[in-house]
Amino acid sequence: VEKVHRGDQMDGLLYPAKKIPPVTKSDTEQEKTSQNVTTSKVDPLLKPNTETTSASLSSDFKQKVVNILLKYSSGLWANALPKLYQDTYQVKFPGDILNNLELLSDVCIVDYVSEVPRKAILYAKPQRRIDENLNVTEKVQKHDGMKATAEKEYEESKDQSPENITVPPLIIPSEGSVSVMVLELKNTNELHPNSCGVFLVKYCRYVGKDYSSAQEQMEDDMKAYYSQNSTVSLAQSLSVGQLVAVHTEDDAWLRARIISLEGNRIKASNYFFWHLEKDLKQSCLLDTRSVCYVDHGFSEFVESNSVYKLQKQFHSLPFQAAKCKLAGLEVFCDDPVLVKTVESQACSKILAVEILEKSDIPFLVLYDTSGEDDININATCLKALYDKSLELHLQVDVRYTNVRVTSVFSDGSLYCQVPSKGLSRLSEILQKLEDYFHYKQTSEFNVSLPFCGKICLFPSKGKWARVEIRIIHSRRALDVQFMDTGTVATVKVSELREIPPQFLREVIAIPPQAIKCCLADLPPNTGMWTPDAVLWLRDTVMNCPEFSMKVVKRDGSKGIAHIYLFAPENFPDMDHSVNRQIKNADLWKHQKDVFLSATPSGTSSTKVTSDAVLALRLTSGKLEKSFSDSAREPSSAVSTIDMPPPLPLSKTGELMDVYVSVACHPGHFIVQPWKELHNLEALMEEMILYYSRAEEKPVNIEKNKLYAAKIENQWYRVIIKGILRNGFLSVYELDYGKHEFVSAEKVQPLTDSFRKLPFQAITAQLAGVKSQQWSEEASIVFRNLVEKKPLVAQIQAVNESSNSWDRKIVTFLVDTSLPDTDIWIHDFVSQSLVEFSKDD
Repeated sequence: VEKVHRGDQMDGLLYPAKKIPPVTKSDTEQEKTSQNVTTSKVDPLLKPNTETTSASLSSDFKQKVVNILLKYSSGLWANALPKLYQDTYQVKFPGDILNNLELLSDVCIVDYVSEVPRKAILYAKPQRRIDENLNVTEKVQKHDGMKATAEKEYEESKDQSPENITVPPLIIPSEGSVSVMVLELKNTNELHPNSCGVFLVKYCRYVGKDYSSAQEQMEDDMKAYYSQNSTVSLAQSLSVGQLVAVHTEDDAWLRARIISLEGNRIKASNYFFWHLEKDLKQSCLLDTRSVCYVDHGFSEFVESNSVYKLQKQFHSLPFQAAKCKLAGLEVFCDDPVLVKTVESQACSKILAVEILEKSDIPFLVLYDTSGEDDININATCLKALYDKSLELHLQVDVRYTNVRVTSVFSDGSLYCQVPSKGLSRLSEILQKLEDYFHYKQTSEFNVSLPFCGKICLFPSKGKWARVEIRIIHSRRALDVQFMDTGTVATVKVSELREIPPQFLREVIAIPPQAIKCCLADLPPNTGMWTPDAVLWLRDTVMNCPEFSMKVVKRDGSKGIAHIYLFAPENFPDMDHSVNRQIKNADLWKHQKDVFLSATPSGTSSTKVTSDAVLALRLTSGKLEKSFSDSAREPSSAVSTIDMPPPLPLSKTGELMDVYVSVACHPGHFIVQPWKELHNLEALMEEMILYYSRAEEKPVNIEKNKLYAAKIENQWYRVIIKGILRNGFLSVYELDYGKHEFVSAEKVQPLTDSFRKLPFQAITAQLAGVKSQQWSEEASIVFRNLVEKKPLVAQIQAVNESSNSWDRKIVTFLVDTSLPDTDIWIHDFVSQSLVEFSKDD
């Protein structure tokens, strides 16, 4: 044993013992002594029962080991020996020998590559002929030659051993839209017993130098290097976990990691994950010869003559295939139906991804954006777990009784519950949950990671209900749809609860019990439902405990049933159906559109036709028009009663951190004070929660008055700028500076609690440039420079007004995002104007 110091590490090289046959003993006696010494070192638990067997084991066993090692001229990993020994001789290998490889030192060279005894490479010793006349010089030369060979083999194996190859980890993209390709699905219990719920995803379509383009460039460089360099050599001392370059049949050069070996064939697979090196090296997958394509995601056997040493310059790019978990599906990873569904929905497709949690194994939600509507892959695949026997398939021209209408929407669609096996099963499982939570602290099941498509529980009317998350507004507020009533509501995240694990599969297996329907044979020219018609329908069907229903048509593409609804006593009298009653009612007349004309140049105020100046009162039954003399010629002034205080501004010349929410051109953009954004976010959350639960009240809608308006699932503080006869309003968002059109039914009174925070939108004009008619090109340049960005403002002037939202500032803008340089926006705009004039 020769100890070799390599830096801070000490290794040992083993050489054959120099044996000189003693004169006083015969060869037979010497062999006997050697056998006895060897046998004495074996663990007593492994020692055979009789001396005859012990002597036979010692000689036969070593010879069999030598026979195996002779087949592997490049060496064999020690932990691969037991399996090969058992497969070759059908005899179990004494396992404890791996912990004491010195027992084999007289028949092989043991090359330790780490401090773990089992992590060693075994080489068969060359056959030696004992020559009585061999002089000392020849012995020394032979020893030195063997030492040099062993050291060379050691260095080569050390360079290619998994411990000595470092590849940087894959950094998850943090900015911009991220796309991924699902390469292959695998229940990782088959590879690693302690893993569960893992699906392979490759970050292959993220635009950036560190991802797909870098991978393509690296593979081009590999092909050029290995094709043109005649000195490249095949990989030596192949071992499980070794990183290599593989020349594929289509003349590509790819990085791969060996995962198993079998003769001269090597199998390639894509199952390389972050932090997997150690698992592979310690695994027992040594009965097959396979390698792993770490960037492409497929497996195959390759011949050993196509496997080359991977040069160090190709170690720098992170492996592009990565391990992840699909949110909401990880619990069901062992379900073959689910795995098959995910394969059909996601495999080999480029999908948009929402990264919920950035960690070594990130949680993802996948979206297919190739069609008109974005499809949530996670939620779609979860539906494959529905119990088919509990699904209700409505039949055309069949009467259904005891039907309950659970919700009505503004487009006239409604949701119904029909008595069924699934509804009965749902009642049973919800009762079990009620009993379970009665003895548990429900706070233990708070939802910590909400995402769209997640199914959880929500307390409603004293009972637990299943809900699916549809829209996430903020950290505190989100929209859910009740799976079994169809109702959509905004709730607090803190009110949701996880489904207890022991009930999860049962709860998920029950299909939604709310069936989407629409009333059949209504006049096709009605267009959008009027508020009057919606209110009438709600009053009629929501106050009746049960109906009879007849299905006349099923639209499978839209998932909607066309039905006739009857009060139980009216079936089958079509004239008394709900359909005919609402059709014959005077509820379908829309007001004619009235468009507000633009203010002529030089006119101080806008003249609006008197017909457009009206107050709309939304009552339980119909819209009423009311005219007043004061309304015919409205003033632009607004009462200051219950108005928020004006937003404080920095003094002229001082700096102020701002966020640009809207940018039209240098002459008109909107800024918000950066330090108040968190207060605005909190206000928006409170408005969502309040108005989603507040009872709809009759609203007097008047021009130049303040209201709360629901725009794209958010509630905003607005001022009414114009009233249109078709039921729409022109509004101005007082905190964001946008002009919008909104339906009158989406407007509610602005309560006092939402009038305390000053309006956040500040109208601004860029200082340092001449006021002019801004071209489209200049406007685009300016918008790209400032919109949706945090900047620093230096106010030069303030044009005051009686209304805080009419104030206007003239300000410089500075982009301070670069580490060494501040960009003054007016300088950039001025330079752009010069360039545009040259082009003209």
